[in-house]
Amino acid sequence: MKSRKNLLEQLKNLPYFSNDDVYRLGGQMKIAKSTSDTYISRFFKSKEIIRLKNGTYVTTDFFDKNKGDASYRFYLANILRTPSYVSVWSALDYYGLVTEAVYGITSVTPKVTRNFETKVENFSYQSINKDIFSEYVLVKGKFDFFIASPSKALFDLLYFKTNRFRSVDFKDIDALIVELRIDLDEMDEAERNKFYEMIKKYYE
Repeated sequence: MKSRKNLLEQLKNLPYFSNDDVYRLGGQMKIAKSTSDTYISRFFKSKEIIRLKNGTYVTTDFFDKNKGDASYRFYLANILRTPSYVSVWSALDYYGLVTEAVYGITSVTPKVTRNFETKVENFSYQSINKDIFSEYVLVKGKFDFFIASPSKALFDLLYFKTNRFRSVDFKDIDALIVELRIDLDEMDEAERNKFYEMIKKYYE
């Protein structure tokens, strides 16, 4: 029982962990791999850990201490599907460009579309062409994360909304932005210019 408690205390220091992390820590404590598997099952049943996806977890203790920090959830979004960056509504909300509440975290990835519904957050990933998997930045802090620039977040939103700009004319882009209740006036002028430059490439 002491080894179980000691293992859990070690896991509480990690922002997330995998089965391999448990085996590594268990090995340092002379805990057999089969015993570590048993502990993982018991931790989950006792709600001491939360599953993020198969083989990836966070302790309830660590999550409770950091759940109010948006950067932690963005960090996890990057981790659960790599490579990816936070974008679309989630990024626009981060930059203060939307007027309504945003639920869940949407990211963009060159991999296939995927969703992870967890007790931590609903993580959604939308697939985009590798050629335009770009224009994202690294925000450093307690939890580092990749997020689209304001212009790219808006571009990504319209890219998916219009089926790669096939269902809307260029002259109607501004009306669509208004319809989606995005406050473009709050976007930096340089970012607005970059947004229109990205859009124009699809209408040339």
